[in-house]
Amino acid sequence: MRIEFKESNTGPERLVCEAELVFDEEPLAGTKLVGFCVWRGTYDELRVTVPARAYGLGSKRRYSDLLRPANGGPKAVKAVKARIIEAWRERQEAAR
Repeated sequence: MRIEFKESNTGPERLVCEAELVFDEEPLAGTKLVGFCVWRGTYDELRVTVPARAYGLGSKRRYSDLLRPANGGPKAVKAVKARIIEAWRERQEAAR
């Protein structure tokens, strides 16, 4: 699996880039998971949001993340987010 970034200057102010997980190994070879976004926080820290589905609950709107832990618990999702941030920083360092 590798991480690819899509930069755009037309998005929201704090949006750094969008990220895609591209799969190289079977059975997912040739596919990608899109919808990850890297955001800059108020104190310049980076955070990652994952693809989510919106649903209504009465008059309220809620969201359910599409990337969920299986057997690894919440640490597994945190590890994916951390790897995306790490890959972004590596890319920035290489560009300098």
